[in-house]
This record gives sequence, structure tokens and C-alpha cells, in this order.
Amino acid sequence: MTNGHSETPPPAEPPTPFFDPEIFRSYLLALLPPVIGARPSDLEALFDSDFDERVTRFSGEGGGVLYVVKAKDEEPADDSEQTYHYQLTQHLTYHPSHVLTLALIKRGATLDPTTPLATQLHFLNLFGGEETPYESLHAVVSCGVKPWFDAFVGARGGGKDGGDTKMGIPMTKKKFAELELSLLHLQQNVEIPETHLTIHPVIQRAVEQAQAAGTRPNLSYIPTKTLNDSTFLNTLHAHVNSWIKSIQAVTKLTRDVASGTASQEINFWLSLERALEGIEAQLRSDEVTMVMDCLRNAKRFHATVSFIADTGLKDATDIVHKYNQLMKDFPLNELLSATDLDKIQESLVLIFSHMNRKLRLSPYPIRRALPLVEAISRDFNDQLLRILISYRLPYTPYETFDRLLSQTTNIFRTWDDQIKEFTNVARDVTRKRSERFIPIKIIPAHAKLQERTRYLRDWRKQHEQLAVMTGPTKGLGSAGMDIGGMDMEEEVKEAYEVVKRIDVLDVSVEGTEIWVAAENAYNERVSRVENQIIARLRDRLGTARNANEMFRVFSKFNALFVRPKIRGAIQEYQTQLIDSVKEDIKHLHDKFKTQYRYSEAFHMSQMRDLPPIAGAIIWARQIERQLLTYMKRVEDVLGKGWELYAEGQKLQSESSAFRKKLDTRPVYEAWLHDINRRNMGVDGRLFEIVRLRGGGFQLAVNFDPQIITLFKEVRNLLWLGFQVPHAITNMAKDAKRVYPHAVSLMETVRTYGQTLDLVENNRGIEWLVAEYRNESQRMISKGVNIRWDHFVNQYDTGRFVSSADGRDNRHIQFVREFASVVSVLQDKTNSVIDLYKDILRAVDDLATCSYTTEAFSELLGRIQGAIDRLNLEGYANLDHWVAELDKRIETILLQRLGQIILAWSTEFDRTDDDLRRDTVPLRENKRRIEKRMKEEKFMESHMTIKPFVHEIRIQNQVIFLDPPIEYARAAWIKQLHDWLGVVCRLRRIQSSRYEIGLQMQGSVSSETTYTSLLTHFPDDTLQRPFALIEAKVQQLREYVAKWLQFQSLWDLEAEYVFNRLGDSLAHWQQLLTEIKKARATFDTSETQKSFGVCAIDYEQVQARVNAKYDAWQRDILSRFGVKLGNEMKEMHASILKARNDLEHQSIEGLVGGSRRF
Repeated sequence: MTNGHSETPPPAEPPTPFFDPEIFRSYLLALLPPVIGARPSDLEALFDSDFDERVTRFSGEGGGVLYVVKAKDEEPADDSEQTYHYQLTQHLTYHPSHVLTLALIKRGATLDPTTPLATQLHFLNLFGGEETPYESLHAVVSCGVKPWFDAFVGARGGGKDGGDTKMGIPMTKKKFAELELSLLHLQQNVEIPETHLTIHPVIQRAVEQAQAAGTRPNLSYIPTKTLNDSTFLNTLHAHVNSWIKSIQAVTKLTRDVASGTASQEINFWLSLERALEGIEAQLRSDEVTMVMDCLRNAKRFHATVSFIADTGLKDATDIVHKYNQLMKDFPLNELLSATDLDKIQESLVLIFSHMNRKLRLSPYPIRRALPLVEAISRDFNDQLLRILISYRLPYTPYETFDRLLSQTTNIFRTWDDQIKEFTNVARDVTRKRSERFIPIKIIPAHAKLQERTRYLRDWRKQHEQLAVMTGPTKGLGSAGMDIGGMDMEEEVKEAYEVVKRIDVLDVSVEGTEIWVAAENAYNERVSRVENQIIARLRDRLGTARNANEMFRVFSKFNALFVRPKIRGAIQEYQTQLIDSVKEDIKHLHDKFKTQYRYSEAFHMSQMRDLPPIAGAIIWARQIERQLLTYMKRVEDVLGKGWELYAEGQKLQSESSAFRKKLDTRPVYEAWLHDINRRNMGVDGRLFEIVRLRGGGFQLAVNFDPQIITLFKEVRNLLWLGFQVPHAITNMAKDAKRVYPHAVSLMETVRTYGQTLDLVENNRGIEWLVAEYRNESQRMISKGVNIRWDHFVNQYDTGRFVSSADGRDNRHIQFVREFASVVSVLQDKTNSVIDLYKDILRAVDDLATCSYTTEAFSELLGRIQGAIDRLNLEGYANLDHWVAELDKRIETILLQRLGQIILAWSTEFDRTDDDLRRDTVPLRENKRRIEKRMKEEKFMESHMTIKPFVHEIRIQNQVIFLDPPIEYARAAWIKQLHDWLGVVCRLRRIQSSRYEIGLQMQGSVSSETTYTSLLTHFPDDTLQRPFALIEAKVQQLREYVAKWLQFQSLWDLEAEYVFNRLGDSLAHWQQLLTEIKKARATFDTSETQKSFGVCAIDYEQVQARVNAKYDAWQRDILSRFGVKLGNEMKEMHASILKARNDLEHQSIEGLVGGSRRF
């Protein structure tokens, strides 16, 4: 609505224009005469002096409504015409004289003078008068407000989507329905006439005087003359008689329960109770008490004594109170205000639960209860019909249609169930009350609707199957849609259009005739489609190569076999299909004869934890289900009654015989007998000691595995529907109760045994895991005294009762602790085995690794790291274990030391005849060795000793060795120490690196390297290299001494030598011989002499010694020559002299001389 202004008015202008009351006056003069039947002359009273003010207030902000009241004047004394007067007011009041009230309601905040008032005002007729306004209000709500709201919601999509639900539209609809129902009830409540007892004015006045005086009314307030006045008394007597008649009109009031609705019956008794209570209240009033006192005072006992008995008030009140035990809180409104099918179903359960419960308490007659139920059935029928019609069933999609009618069927089923229960209650109540027998029979008003919905659901299902089969992408496919020049899909749609146009839920005679006519028209169209489908079906079956293809065709068209015409077309294929099914049943026979234990299902059942008996029963039932499927397949294709044919009868008898063999009851009975024969209780001690066949003992859990199988069998058999005896069920419950603990214990003991085997197989770790093993054995010794009975009896309390003190739960706690301890043992054992294997590998590698500090240190570092981990993880006896490991490492390292000493000695002792140990080749050899060390492991055999070259030098005429021999000894010993130090300087493994310890002084004394290994050699291994060094040094000393002898060439004086030799030529000759021999030392082409790991270089002194020697030799030789010459001369002179002497001797003298000689 607009108010006559532009969209953006200037701020200075007033918000609304002035509304002229004359416009409203003209509107009323034109509206009221036809609407409320008023004459224009009578309306002048409306336009009084306050009219303009009222209209101005109404047209402005806040004046929401204005009422025109048509009131009746007092009735004229004569038969003249009734007159009315009119008034305009903003405050609504109700009075019996108000015949009609017209409400004028603004649509907007203000009235716009530029727009017709017809578009700005609602007007509503509110009828009054002597009658109640309930009927008028009910008509306004049910025929005006509610349909208008439903039409608006329906135009927006029916209010079924999520958006409308959130907006509260269903709730609003329910409120409208409840309002409509409430107004209807109020309208029906007025059947009971109100009783007003007539009181004499004198009595009324006396009571008022007494009340004014604040005392109880009594006869003293009435004049004595009046009390004795017969006219006054007769009047009172007449009043009492009129009271009796008016009260009897209420107490004897009844209604025919078969007529009207259930709510009228309920409201009748509730209203009657209120009316009787009102009468009782009036009879207890002071006025009635004074009337009775006056009559008793006048001795008119006839009127007073039988007053209550004549009215029948007490009996009527008693009956109504009892009847209203049923009527009070009767949940009929839940049905009448239901807005959907779920609410209807819930309301039926509530209504019949209330009736069945209250009928046992209330004496409400069964002969009235039966028509009441029928009246409820009429309300139920009307409400259900109203809701179903609102859905427009033929237009809904099939899924929605099927859901709604399925819900409707459930509602009817609920009704039938409740009626059965009600019938039983009614018969029981009739028998207890000893009432005259009446047949408990209820004729439901919804029977026709129930039948129609059931038929409609089946019909729509068949139509939907036909529509799907003729659809574009389903069933027959596009190739078969246009057979014979007919579009089957379109034909089915047009056939359905015939039915959509009618009211399918109209079960009246006319509605049924319309439905039959529409169905005939539908069937006529559909039969043409069926003929086309039959032709297509015959083509497919004719081209089928085997029974499976036939069944495939049948499964495709199976939805249409409910149609008799199509079913008749496939009867000829009966024999083929029966033969096919016989073959399938034969395969089932073969499968059954292989036995369950040898079938694949047996192994699959074990994987799925199915026990043997239950698995066998399930297997047999699967075969039975397959057999039934084959039978059902034949029935689906050939129709009911197929077993009446000769072949079908034979097939039926064979399948029945096979089904008897598949009966699982004997298997169950045999299992039951076996269980009862054996004693399978859960008792005894927790652990048992088992003697092994090969000797020895083993720890085991004293729990029969058959118990576990028992409770699994019981569980599965109960699922399969078998009635297991109570004793076995209890046994299974006990087994199930302790099963988790038994399995835990079994697994723990198995783990414990495996862990001990691991410890046995890895002998070196017993000390490390001894603490955890002892803890496990302590737990076992603790559990030996525990019995299974404690678990069976205490488990339930342990679940629900708090056990902070651990008393009730200590056995379960033991299982958990034992599992935890063994788990720790297993983890620690597995962990220590891995570390132990790493340590062993590293220890073994110590014997074969490269003989280098890096290789040894890396391996010992790995060993130390593993020991540190063991220390961190808190293994016991680590010190002792590490000491043993250290001894093992010492043995290996001692072996490596022996090898290196042997290799060193061999290398030191070899002689190099090829003289390859000169300086340059040594450098090349060193580089090659370093390269090889990088590429491969450097072993002891690869070691080399660095050779030394000593030079014999002469300086200041002094011969000396550079460097001296002591240097060679020191160097060789240092090299030996270096090779030994590769092992001896290694850090010894320690077990207490992570110990803080306060014994700092004591820890210094412990050895941290392997130097002490040198003292462990059993033989003279260590002495040998030092002996070789000393031998080599001695060898060098001897050779160098020869050179140092030549120092005398410079130190000696020639004269001293000559004087020493004297004149003995033998001495001179000996010296010359020795000089000649001594020349071999230096008189050679070589410049050095090799001693293996050492060489003496004499190149520098060789020439000088040679020259000096030559000089000495020359001097001595010349002097020797001189000496020899002189000797020769002297000898020649002697010989000559002797010759001369001889020549001068005579022969006799010679002979005698000779004789003397």
C-alpha cells in the first residue's frame, strides 16, 4: 500500500497527508446498508460529534481497528417491528443485544486519502445475539482463514520442502486444525441446558440482609407473618417443584451414541458433569437452604424430604463421575488435529491405549463403547481421507505414492491390532460385569477406503512396472517401442491420464462407478500394449539358447508376469525350465554329498571364526535357501500351482525329500547330547604344568579350548534361532565371561614360552633379561594359586563397582599385570637380541677388520653404543655381562696383536736382495699402499716397515755414522709401538658410562685401554721383535765398526806403525795381506750396503778412505820394499859369505861336519 507520497519526500513535508472524515463517512454509507442490513436513516446516529475524532485517530498511526455495532432495541410491547440502533467504537464488547458487529481493519499503518478505501481495509462480520459465536467463528476459520493459508502454501510447492519446514508452516497448519477443532467442540458443548433455580424475592432479600450483617442467613430475617402466609409458602412449594423438574431435565438427559461424532459423546458427558456440579453448587447456596428451612418450619415435609431423591441428582452425578473416568483426557484431539499420517498412527495407539486402560476402571457400558469406537472410526476415516486427498495421489511420483500408501496400510494394520486388543478387553469386561451378552462386533467406517487404498496400491504398482518396461532406457528398449506402429510408452502414459482426472479415493456409489469406468478405459488401452509385449517376449524366448538365457529373459520381464495375459504366454516353456531346475538341484545334491568338512565353506568358516556346528548349520541352510530360490524361480515363471502338474509334482517331491535331509535339527540335537555328556565347567586352577613327551615340563593355561568353542557355538546357535538350554547358556556365559582373560593368559603363556626359547637360543643374553624373567616367574608363582571360579564370580561386580582398593578386581588385575610383565620381557628380549646380534657382528668384525685405528674404533664405538642403550633401558647384570664381553674382545685383540707382531717380525727380518728399498721406490710404494688402504681392508700382512738409510761420513778427518745406530733402534721400536698401539690404545668398553657415581677416585684406577694385553702373551711372542731389533743393531754395529777402523788411517803416525812392525818381514807381509783384504770393504763399485730394513751409505767416505788407503799402502809398500831390499842384500851377503866359507872347507871337514850336523 502506498500513502500518496513520492519515494523521497522532502524533510519539511509532514509524513502523511490529512485524512478527510467525509471520505470515510461516504464509504460507510455505501457499505453498511447492504452488508449489515441497515437503513440510511438509522445510520445517522453513527455520525455524532465524536465521529471526526474517531476517524482521525483510526486513520493515523496506531489506530488499528474500528467496530460498527448493530444492537437490538428492547422488544416492543405490541407486535410492532423490531428496531435497531448503531454505534461506532474502537473497543469491542459482547452483549446479547449485539446482533452483529462489523470489524474494519486497516491493511497498512495509516489511511491514504488518495487511494480507494476498498484496497486499504479488511471488513469482517462477527455475528452475535442470544446464541454463542462459536459456530460463526468456526465457519470463519474453517471456510476462510485456513483454506486461504493452505492455498497460498500449496501454490509455493505444498510446504513439503525443507525451507517451509524450517519456516514452521506444518506447525501453523496444526495450530489452525487445533483451533478449528476447539471451536467445533465449544459449539458441541452447548447441548446441556443450563439450570437456573428460581428464588423468591423475599428469600433473596433476606439472604442479602444476612450477608450485609455478616451472619449466616436464618428465618429471623423473614417476617413471621410472611413465614405463615400460605400464599408465600405455596409459591415456595411451586418453586421447589419447578426445581425438581428442571433438575430432572438434566439428570435424565441422554443421547444416542450411534449418531454424531465421538467428540460429541465425549463432550456430552464432560458437559453433563459440569452441569450437575453447577446444580449441586446452587443447591448448596444460602437461598435454597432458606427455602427448605421455610418449608420445614411450615411442616411441609412432603416437598423437602423427597427433594433430593425426586431430582435423581445423586445417582446421576455418581454415574457421570464414573463414566468420565473414561472421557477425561480422552486423546481424540490427537486424531482430529493430526496433519500427517504419522500423527494419525500415533493418535490411534494413544486412543485405544486410553480406552483399554480406562474401560477396566469405568463402568461405561460396552453397548455404548462399541458405537463410540465406530464413531472414532468415522472420524479416523474423515481425517485420513482429508490428508490423503491433500497429497493428490495420482499426480505424485511412484516412490512418494508407494510410501504414502504403505504408511496408510500400516495405519490400517495398527487399527486392526488395536481393535483386536479392544475386543478382548470388551469381552473380559463384559464377563466381569456379568452384563447381558452382546456380540462384540465393530463395523469400521473406513473399510471401503481401506479396500480402495489396497487395490489402488497394487494397481499403481502394476502400472509402474509396465511403465518401466516400456520406458525409453529400460525393459523392452527403443527397438521394441514402435512395434506395430504404436508408441508403447506414450500409450501407457495416456492410459494413466484417464485415471489421473478422477478422484481415486471417492468410495461412494457414484465415485465407485466413475472409478470402474476409468479402470475399464485404462485396461482397454493397456491390453494393446500387453499384446506387443507378448510378441516381443515370444521372440526373445524363441532365440534363447539355453535355460539360463530363458531365466535371464524371464528375470527381465518378471515384473510383468503378474498380468494374467502375459503369464499365459509363457506356459509352453514349462518343461524346459523344470529340466533346468532339476540339473541345478542335482548340483546342490553333489555339493551336499561332499560333506561340510571337505567343502571350501569349512575353511572360510574357520577364517571367519565360525565354530564347526554353527558353520555346518549355516552351510546346510544356505543350500536349503538355494533350493528354495530354485523353487521360487519356477513359481515366479510358471505361476502358483505349478506343482500340480506331473513333472512339477515329481520335482516338488524330490525337493521336499532333499529339504528333509537338510534339516539341521539332528545336528543340533547331537551337539546338545555331546555337551550334556561332557563336564565342561569353568573351574580349576589358572595354570597347569604339562609333561612333555621328550621329557621336561611346560607351563600351560588350565582352560579347555572346547569351552571357547562352546560359547561361540551357543552365540551362533542363538542367532540362528535355536533354543539352547538354560544350563548350557549359563555355561557359555561363564565361558564368555572369562574368555577374554583366558585368551589373554594363553597368549601371554605362549609369548612367555617363545621368549624363553629365544633366550635359550641366544645364550649370551640370559644375564641381561634375568630381572624381567624373574619378575615373570614371580607373577606365575602368584597366579598358580588363583582359580577360575574367582573370575566367574567376581567379574560382574568388577565391571560396575568401583574397586579402588583392588580387592574385587585383583584377579583381573593379575591377568593384566602378567600380560604386561611378559610383554615387557618379550620386548626387552627382542630388543636385546637385536642389540646382541649387532654386538656379536661387531665383535666378529674385530677379527677381520682392517688393522687401523679407525676401523677398530668404529667397531668398538658401535659396541659401546649398544652397551649404552642397554644401560639406558635398564638391563640387569650389565657390569658382569660387559666384563665377559670385554674378555672376549681381549682374546680377539690379543690374537690380532700376535698376528701383527708376527707380521712385523717377518717384515723386519726379510732381506732385500733386489735392493728395491731405495728412497724413490719407497715413496712410490708408500703412495700405492695408501691408495690400496682406501680401496680395500688393510690387513696385518700388508704392513711395511719404513726403511732407514745411515750415511758414513767424514768430517774434520773423523769418520762417523749419521744418524747413529741408536736412532734406528729408537725408530724401529717406535714403529713397533705404533703398530701395537693401534690395538693397545683403543678405548676399553665400559658398562657404567651413564652412572653418575660418587666413586670418582676409584674409577681412575680402572683401565680404560687395552695396553695390558701386552702382558697376556703366553710365549715369547713379544720378546721376538725386540730380539730381532737388537740382532739387527748388532749386525749394523759390526759392519760400521769396519768403517770406523779406517779412522786409524788418519790417527796413526807412520813411524809408530813402522816401529811397531819392526824389522820382521812376516809382520809386514801379514799387514799387507790384511790391507788387501780390507780393501774389499770400500774398494767396490757399490755405494751402500743393505741390511733389509736399513742401508749403510758410504759413498761420501769411500773415495777419501780409498785415497788414504792407497797412500798408506804405497808408503808401507815402499817401506816394505826398502826393508825387503835390505834384507835381500843382507841375505845375499850372508849366502855369498857362506859360499865362500863353504868353498874354502875340505871335504873331510864337510863329512865330519855333516856327521856332526
